[in-house]
Amino acid sequence: MNLLKERLERENCSCVIGKGEEVRSFNRRGVADLYDLLKEEPDFLRDASVADKVIGKGAAAILVNGSVKSVFSRVISESALDLFRRYDVEVSYDCCVPYIINRDKTGWCPLETRCKDIFDREELMNEVDAFVRMIRNGQAVLSK
Repeated sequence: MNLLKERLERENCSCVIGKGEEVRSFNRRGVADLYDLLKEEPDFLRDASVADKVIGKGAAAILVNGSVKSVFSRVISESALDLFRRYDVEVSYDCCVPYIINRDKTGWCPLETRCKDIFDREELMNEVDAFVRMIRNGQAVLSK
């Protein structure tokens, strides 16, 4: 995990994922990279280690459904931390916050809000799927 954390800092990327000898860096905002990886290359996530800048409950849901082994986050929401513990994912972090804020810092992250009261991994993924579809169709408001 230390190598992943160092690479996260050195490359100033949003996320670094390692599985065996393979290590990949990602740079898109939000959950886009994790979501696409789960949908397109789920085997890479299975038993992988992840270092990420910010993990809210939506990202945690993706990682839990991807069956990752361990996670480090600079900033993690309380609900994401609870989800990882509920599904026995090894987790470490620098800072735990009550919730992830939206991009313009006026309230909750919209995906964090959607996932707030859901604890079942399949129901969480249904919310994440719907949210990503809305964003990709230009229907979601990310800052309110």
